[in-house]
Amino acid sequence: MTAITNLEAMPPSLVSPLIESARVHGSLYTDPRIFAEELKKIWFETWVFVGHESEVPVANDYVRKRMATQDVVMTRDRDGEIHLLLNRCAHRGLQVCDDAQGNSSTFRCPYHGWTYRNDGGLIGYPFNQGYGGRKALPEGMGMGRVPRVASYRGFVFGSMASDGPSLEEHLGATKGEIDRLAGLSPDGEVALDAGWLAHTTRANWKFLAENETDGYHPQFVHGSIFSVTGSPIGALYGEKSTAVTRALGNGHSENDLRPEFRKFAEPMRWFGTTPERVPNYVQAMEDAYGHDEAERRMIEGAPHVMIFPNLFIAEIQVFNIQPLAADECVQYATAVQLRGGHELNRRMVSQSIGSVGPAGMLLADDTEMYERNQRGVEMLDPEWLDVRRGLLRESVDENGFTVGGATDETGMRGFWKHYLSLMEA
Repeated sequence: MTAITNLEAMPPSLVSPLIESARVHGSLYTDPRIFAEELKKIWFETWVFVGHESEVPVANDYVRKRMATQDVVMTRDRDGEIHLLLNRCAHRGLQVCDDAQGNSSTFRCPYHGWTYRNDGGLIGYPFNQGYGGRKALPEGMGMGRVPRVASYRGFVFGSMASDGPSLEEHLGATKGEIDRLAGLSPDGEVALDAGWLAHTTRANWKFLAENETDGYHPQFVHGSIFSVTGSPIGALYGEKSTAVTRALGNGHSENDLRPEFRKFAEPMRWFGTTPERVPNYVQAMEDAYGHDEAERRMIEGAPHVMIFPNLFIAEIQVFNIQPLAADECVQYATAVQLRGGHELNRRMVSQSIGSVGPAGMLLADDTEMYERNQRGVEMLDPEWLDVRRGLLRESVDENGFTVGGATDETGMRGFWKHYLSLMEA
C-alpha cells in the first residue's frame, strides 16, 4: 500500500487506508479529524466505563466523572437507581455541579437558580411568572442524561446511543474476567472506593489502550523496578513464559498469566506473598468457597485485562482512560478493594501508591513511553507503526479466541480490528 503523506486528501473513510494487518499509520494518533470521528463512533456510541457503584454507596450520593470530553455526574437516587447526568443546566448551559462528590437529592444551578432532582428532572425555576407560571416550560428541560446506563458486578458503564448491543453483549468474554476478580473476595464483591488518582498524559488514548496488554515492554520499561524490588513479574513476560496474550473479541484483550502461576501452584504467589502472611484472608476464602476452590482462586490470582475502549483491570488496580484531545488524555487509577479481604486491601492501597501514585515508579515509566510515542509519531518518517509481533505463531483456542505468546502483539491486533469495524460503521 502506498504510504499516505497528504492527509488533506484522505478519502471519505478516514481510517480504512490507515490500518493493515501488521501495521497502523501514525496519523491515527495525531489527526484531530480522526479524533473527532472517534468521539462520534466510539466514545459516544459504544459502552464506556464510567465508575463503580461503590463510589455512591447510599441514596443521594453523587460523584463527578468523565465520558471522554463530557463532564458527567454519577448519582444514586433515593430508590437506589444509578444515573449519569450531563453536567449542564438546560437554561443557559452552565455547569451545574461544581463539587467532586457529595450527597444531595437536588442540584441547583448557581447562575439563575434552576433546580434539578438527582435523576436530572427539573424541579423549578425562580420568578416563574416570567415563563408564564410554574409549570409553563415544556417537557425535556431537565439536565441531559446518558441514554443508557448499566452495570456489571458494580462496574458502571454508559452509552450515549439510545439503542445498540447490551452491556453484556459488549463485555462478552470479559464478564468472566470481572467475575474472576470478584471471586477473590470472600464476599464475592469488589469495591473501588479507595479514591482515584488522575494522571494527565500528553499522548493519544490509543497508546495507553494498546500498552495495557503489551507483554513485550515490561522487561525493558520496568526492568529497573523489577531489579530493585526483586519482583518475579518480569519473568512472566519473556520468551520462555507459559503465559499467553489473548484477543477476547470486541477489542478486548488479556495477558493470561494463569499458566505460570499454575506451574508453581503456590497460593498468593500472584500477590507476591504467602498464605502465612495473610491468614485471615485465607481462612475467609476457605470459609466462603471451600479449601480446594479457594486454593485454586488464590493460585490463579486476578486478571490482567483491557476492556475496550477504556477499562483496564491490572490485578490489584483499575484504570479508567478518558481522551481529552488527539494528543492528550487522562488516566484515573485506584486500588482494588475486595469485600472481606481486609489484609489484602491495606496492601493493595500501599502497593498502588508505590506503583501509580504521584511518586510511583510503574506508571511514571509507562507515561514516559506514552509521551515519547506521541512526540515520535509527529515525525514525518517512517509513517507506519509495526504490530506484527507473533502474527505467524498465533493459534485459536477452544473458545475461538486468537492466542499469542506472552510477548506477542495479539491484543493490539484485536484492538485495531474492532476499532476499524466501529469507525467504518
